Amino acid sequence: MALRRGPGLYPFLVLCVLGVGYLVASRLGYLDRLQARFFPAAKQAVRLSPGDFPAGVAAPVADLASVPLRPTLIGFTARGSAAALLLATGGASTLDNPEVPAGAAQGLLKTAYAMDARAVVFATDEELRQALAVGAEHGGVDMAAISVDRLAAWLPSLRDAAPRTVMLLGRSRGQEALAAVGVPDLASLRGKRLGVYASGSSYYFALWVLSRAGLRLTDVTWVDLPSTLDAGRALREGRADAVAGLWGDVELAARDRGGAVLATTADAPHLVATVLVARGDYAARYPDAVRRVIRGLLDAGASVQKDPGPGARMLGEVAPYLGDPTEAIRSAPPATLADNRAFFGLSGEAPVTYDELFQSASALYQKIRRTAATPPAEDTRDLGALKYVSEARGP
Repeated sequence: MALRRGPGLYPFLVLCVLGVGYLVASRLGYLDRLQARFFPAAKQAVRLSPGDFPAGVAAPVADLASVPLRPTLIGFTARGSAAALLLATGGASTLDNPEVPAGAAQGLLKTAYAMDARAVVFATDEELRQALAVGAEHGGVDMAAISVDRLAAWLPSLRDAAPRTVMLLGRSRGQEALAAVGVPDLASLRGKRLGVYASGSSYYFALWVLSRAGLRLTDVTWVDLPSTLDAGRALREGRADAVAGLWGDVELAARDRGGAVLATTADAPHLVATVLVARGDYAARYPDAVRRVIRGLLDAGASVQKDPGPGARMLGEVAPYLGDPTEAIRSAPPATLADNRAFFGLSGEAPVTYDELFQSASALYQKIRRTAATPPAEDTRDLGALKYVSEARGP
């Protein structure tokens, strides 16, 4: 049977010619010229930001000051390892009232290292992220104690701050917990309402719990909480069948309703690691200040491990919601120098290193579409100060 020329042949040929013409015009730059001439507003506007340049470009040429002439502000959300930070700085303050109360004891950083530093407590991790993003010069903080998984999740929004991890502060060994009412085991979470604060490390722990139980994200109904501290209240009020939060909060809530704690980070003691993160501009301008902070926190951590009493009293005043402060310290103790060396691969062995934890958290958040691509782990840490202190203190 002979082929016949259909009525659509000529339009098809016209479309082919137009397509070829478009490709040629695009390659030769004619389309860009026409757009610039007739549609100038359609051209994409490029907005510059501090993150487009290295963080240290504004550092002084000469070493004008080894430490800031103003107090260094270190933000944190309360957990057991924060006891060392409180001892090092002499107590906690807030951004609204950063001054140390009259008659308050001076911290180790002031007495031993001649450095004025303030620990600034935040109610939520999101508030802490915002403070680190703007910096102390604009009403924020210079450094922040945050978990590695939070850094991986926040890094795209912290690009202008150029955050650099400088040391390990502690690991959660039971501080995060998942409690439930009417749910006998983890597998029974299927079809239940799971309450969690999505901007906190408890969310990362909840994801690990689901993976351990062989559940998918869609196997539970997620209930967004306004803060980690709302977890216990949500369980008491019946807004969720299970919640992930701080052990001291959710364990008591579950017990009041006849429920139980199903899992804690004691089952995964290397999952939630809190690190000290400095803004890139601060670390570049005041490298000696970073070294002093590391020394002071290590000294304070050793003091807490030797006698947790003073640190526990300060922690109890700042964060009564953690429950027994001594137990809170036990479930998230301050890290030692040996812990830091192993965690960052300087010496010794660690089941999970910083690079492994950061990369896995980053890949997970990309997998569940919670964040964009992030740089390699080595681009997010600056170990110069830690190496200096480690070498000075010896093996």
